[in-house]
Amino acid sequence: MPEYHPPLGNRSSLRLDFNENTLGCSPAVLAAIQSLTAEELTRYPERGPVEVLTAEYLGLAPEQVILTNGVDEAIHILCQAFLDAGDELLLPVPTYTMYEIYAASTDAGIVRVPAGADFAFPFEQLLATITPRTKLIAIANPNSPTGSVCTREQILRIAQAAPQAVVLVDEAYYHFFGKTVMDLVGKISNLIVARTFSKAYGLASLRIGLLAGPEPLLHWTRRVLSPYSVNSVALAALTAALGDQAYLHWYVSEIKEARAQFLRDLTQIGFKFWPTEANFVLVQIGPAHKDFCAAMRKQNILVRDRSADPGCDGLVRITIGTREQMQHAAAQIQQFKLAGVSA
Repeated sequence: MPEYHPPLGNRSSLRLDFNENTLGCSPAVLAAIQSLTAEELTRYPERGPVEVLTAEYLGLAPEQVILTNGVDEAIHILCQAFLDAGDELLLPVPTYTMYEIYAASTDAGIVRVPAGADFAFPFEQLLATITPRTKLIAIANPNSPTGSVCTREQILRIAQAAPQAVVLVDEAYYHFFGKTVMDLVGKISNLIVARTFSKAYGLASLRIGLLAGPEPLLHWTRRVLSPYSVNSVALAALTAALGDQAYLHWYVSEIKEARAQFLRDLTQIGFKFWPTEANFVLVQIGPAHKDFCAAMRKQNILVRDRSADPGCDGLVRITIGTREQMQHAAAQIQQFKLAGVSA
């Protein structure tokens, strides 16, 4: 089983390396946390009432939603519930690292399907790779680190082609994309959707996410789920965050505008990048990728070198922050480009 070692850095810098909210959570969240009493902190957390609230927000029944300790725990419990010896996880790559790590904690095999040209979702290749041993298919939509997407029709075809498998659609970056299959939960018997509150909502440090799916599938995931994995502070914060949709909509709009401007800036600077529907962009730096990351770090800007991912040699992922933050980042990238040209 491989280990995951997140890169360390000066976290007081401009954090464009982890796809986090770069500004902050809703003020309502801070108020909710500050209002917690000492007595409330002595009690074990109760996720049930907040699951009811979250299900209502999503238009689902309470038994169709499980709150988890981030999407990482969601992936972990899916692997524990549905992967046994001789089973296979089908995984388009490159993608989020933790799918493979948690699958490796079981006795199942991992079947990797390389992305197509320009990191297009490998739909036909994935369909051709499905076998009776396929028991879990993980699709990040939009995908990280590429920002590419899988269409609704493709997801439906995959679910139909693999009725023996759970199809996980990880919508961690849904808010920046705007398209979802959440409305199909309960209608497609083998479809499970994951969401996180770490990105647009800005609650990454509290670790809260969710799984939404048909009750018969979630019944098995609840069996391997720790009853107290989501803490009371996170539950209070989520309740407040769901109640402040105006803040969420403002932040998402700001990021989308910043993304459009930053991509125009990258074009003007002369760096190739791939189309993205997420709050990050994958940029081709080339052989100087390590120098680029080091140069940005010296300017207190953290970016993520993805060269170790399949097909990503020389590529760097850059989180999209606010318009002001990205104007600053673009200016530093321009300086790096000019220094490279002059050298």
